[in-house]
Amino acid sequence: MKNSWLGFKFALSYFTIIPIKFGDDINLNRREIFSKFLLSLPLVGITLALIVISLYIGLEENSFLALLVASFSYPMLYGFLHTEAIIDVVDAIYAKHSNKSAYEVIKEPTIGALGALWGVSLLLIKVALLAYLLYLNLYMAIISILISSRLTLLLLFITKEFKSSFLMTLKSSFLFRDFLLALAIFGTFGVFIYGYYFIILLIFSLLIGYFISSYFEKRLGFCNGDLVGFTLEIVEILSMILVIRFLHH
Repeated sequence: MKNSWLGFKFALSYFTIIPIKFGDDINLNRREIFSKFLLSLPLVGITLALIVISLYIGLEENSFLALLVASFSYPMLYGFLHTEAIIDVVDAIYAKHSNKSAYEVIKEPTIGALGALWGVSLLLIKVALLAYLLYLNLYMAIISILISSRLTLLLLFITKEFKSSFLMTLKSSFLFRDFLLALAIFGTFGVFIYGYYFIILLIFSLLIGYFISSYFEKRLGFCNGDLVGFTLEIVEILSMILVIRFLHH
């Protein structure tokens, strides 16, 4: 239980801007912690969803201010980490057109104009979709999207090889049975809050996430943390469109 709690706190501190403190005597560099770190990703999604929904309700539902603040709070809460991943991946893909090294470009601290344009454009699309979901009061759908997108990331850790020592360390600590455990726990929770729609959403997320990551892995020539974050962003955008267009009645 202690390792699970530490893994969740570690994931929350790594993937969000929420201030998390650890004691000086805590050693996070352990296999048991890394395993729980990944297993906690859907729980991080639930946490972020609850904060966004609480902001929206607290600021007065259906008001323009509430929609604006709550929808923008989601990318702000994860520090625009995945938006940065979009910029890096786009820059790397365009760099390959000029026979440059995609890996060297993706590691550069500077960004290109095309990457910035794609990053901002997809950010605004995502914020608009999230605002519309909030406006429709589809709270369970939002929570389900943030769960299924992070279960998709766990699928990538099971199926992909990464050009990153940290990600490979995480991968080595996360077994297929851990992935099945995450599916069982969070899948059950998802069905409980969103019914059979969650199953449709989860299958869609897993399939489209694996396809997107594989396609761009082939384009780049490698898979790293930026591609993982890029995949999460696209999966969430497409999942929101799926809910609005087909799963909302």
